[in-house]
Amino acid sequence: MDTINGFEFKQRKYIPIFPKADGKPTVYIEGYPCEDEEPMAATGFHGEQIRIFSGQLTRYFSIDAHIYIGIDSFVYYREGDTTRFVAPDVYVVFGVDKYPLRRSFYTWAEGAAPVAVFEFLSDSTAHQDRHEKVGVYLNDIGVQEYFIHQPEMEKPAEFRGWRRSPSGTIIEMTPDAQGGLFSEALNLWLRWEEQQHSRVRLLRPYLPDGTPIATSMEEHHLRVAAETRAQELEGELERLRAQLANRQNGST
Repeated sequence: MDTINGFEFKQRKYIPIFPKADGKPTVYIEGYPCEDEEPMAATGFHGEQIRIFSGQLTRYFSIDAHIYIGIDSFVYYREGDTTRFVAPDVYVVFGVDKYPLRRSFYTWAEGAAPVAVFEFLSDSTAHQDRHEKVGVYLNDIGVQEYFIHQPEMEKPAEFRGWRRSPSGTIIEMTPDAQGGLFSEALNLWLRWEEQQHSRVRLLRPYLPDGTPIATSMEEHHLRVAAETRAQELEGELERLRAQLANRQNGST
């Protein structure tokens, strides 16, 4: 894990450059429902995955005021048609204001669509996630990349991604030898690791050079370690000053 300062340098280096969208932040449009009766996460596994992954992306992209991270909220993509919406687990939009937070996201009002969408598989939605949603996200909405992942360790591992080619063709991404996928849209590697204590197969983002983006707990430990080391160095410096003062006093 990099030091805090070293990571922040890489953060500025690797975050993509993109144009500002031509719309405006829109918190809510009357007549477009912004909630349903479904719970945010299908299971505790999904809740843990969404919480950690969205937190990593939120902190990583926090240095740019024009990157919006959506979490399990409606994305409406056809003006005047309230039936044309999706509710991704996590999505990333470039070029729009981070704040204010939205009740739903309206692509025509904001002048932008998500560049990347993530769905975490559950029994009730897995078939749609693997099939119908690929075309909806990439063709109908204009998303650049779409990923699905199975967070429950008790079920077979499944991590897949699709992107649109310059000609508009949908292409399934080819994983590397470790099963990871590279997001060209986000300029990040995406890999999963098994967490034995929670039994969650956790999808995680990494910088292009392989540096992991810390979870909130890992980031806390890094800061505590940095503060402890700074205190140790200050203590060593004070001891050296005292030794130097004693030598100077002894020579007079």
